[in-house]
Amino acid sequence: MTPGVSRRLLLAGAAAGVTTGAAGVVGTAGVAGAEPVQADQRLATGAELAAADGWRLLAGRAVGVLTNPTGVLRDQTHVVDSMVAAGHAPKAAFGPEHGFRGTAQAGGSEGDYLDPRTGVPVYDAYGADAAKLAGMFAKARVDTVVFDIADVGARFYTYIWTMYTAMRAAAASGAEFVVLDRPNPVGGTARGPQLNPAYATGVGRKPIVQQHGLTVGELAGLFNGEFLPHDGGQVALRRVWARGWRRGDLDTGLPWVPPSPNMPTRDTALVYPGTCLFEGTVLSEGRGTTRPFETVGAPGVDWRWAEDLNAAGLPGVRFREAHFTPTFAKFAGQVCGGVALQVTRPAEFDAIRAAVAMIVTARVRYPGVFAWRPDFWIDKLTGSDRLRRMVDAGAGTDEVVGAWRDELAAFTRLRRDYLHYR
Repeated sequence: MTPGVSRRLLLAGAAAGVTTGAAGVVGTAGVAGAEPVQADQRLATGAELAAADGWRLLAGRAVGVLTNPTGVLRDQTHVVDSMVAAGHAPKAAFGPEHGFRGTAQAGGSEGDYLDPRTGVPVYDAYGADAAKLAGMFAKARVDTVVFDIADVGARFYTYIWTMYTAMRAAAASGAEFVVLDRPNPVGGTARGPQLNPAYATGVGRKPIVQQHGLTVGELAGLFNGEFLPHDGGQVALRRVWARGWRRGDLDTGLPWVPPSPNMPTRDTALVYPGTCLFEGTVLSEGRGTTRPFETVGAPGVDWRWAEDLNAAGLPGVRFREAHFTPTFAKFAGQVCGGVALQVTRPAEFDAIRAAVAMIVTARVRYPGVFAWRPDFWIDKLTGSDRLRRMVDAGAGTDEVVGAWRDELAAFTRLRRDYLHYR
């Protein structure tokens, strides 16, 4: 029996469909007694299933919740507010990058405070290592850590590494770790280069590929099976799986809650695993505009970039000539030329290939404008110096993308044991 999981809950899970993955990790396909999903609500998140069951999975537990504004039910009630209303108030909440209530910009957090709505103490988890986070768990006296944050499927989106650190901290403190699963908004296909551990940072701690194609529940299983045994030991892990999601589903019908200030729409998430690479260049990735990551450019870029990219015939996307003036970040207050991406066929669109084509084309078309950030942040984003060196050597899009074919295939094989959704 998995440590920390009561016999009652295991029996309840069996009634709902328990799956046992690698390393004996137990996950629930739902929660026993949950209300059936209505015809117009075919998909239900793990949080919705747990809430429909009155949060009985938390009964008798001292709970800490690692979440942010995306931790909501379909009616937009936040999970912490729902737990309090159901009589299962958490002992604490833990805020990742941007904060528990989401008030901070990129690279920021909210600090420690008492949530005025619920009275729940909030701890700042952003940037905390496992030892510091374990200390927070001990201070809050929690024996169960619940994770409910919507991910966008990219290795450099920091929430998954906050989850990994929290799993390490929970293992060290003897706490159970529960993931309330949600769909991956960019689907279930893995794409891109794998991280070289020598380039591990806060935007990529372990060797997974750039677009991992996993839900956070599946990713937690992979973390627990592949990395935690060598990093302090496994955690007692439970997953409440989403119901009704398939790997190819991109339009979930769920309300979109921006998981961070610069991820305003579902369209942003579709392009982000690729166009975030422009953070590693001197070009603007669109921060400070109303369409970050969908709009890319710089002073000195003109209509020819869009023409070059459309001539390349990349599947599922068109490029529009765009002009914009960022209000903050790169080129704040300056008029930039560039492109706006319009994803026309999401199922065919490969965000990483498109971004590589954009980089390769911009370097050739605008040699006096295009450059890498001096700190070579691009290496941290891509997981090695390979892309940068290949582009600088004049490699084309197909050659760059082909360079990670073998490692992508190996990761795809590795993750098979951790897939729950088909």
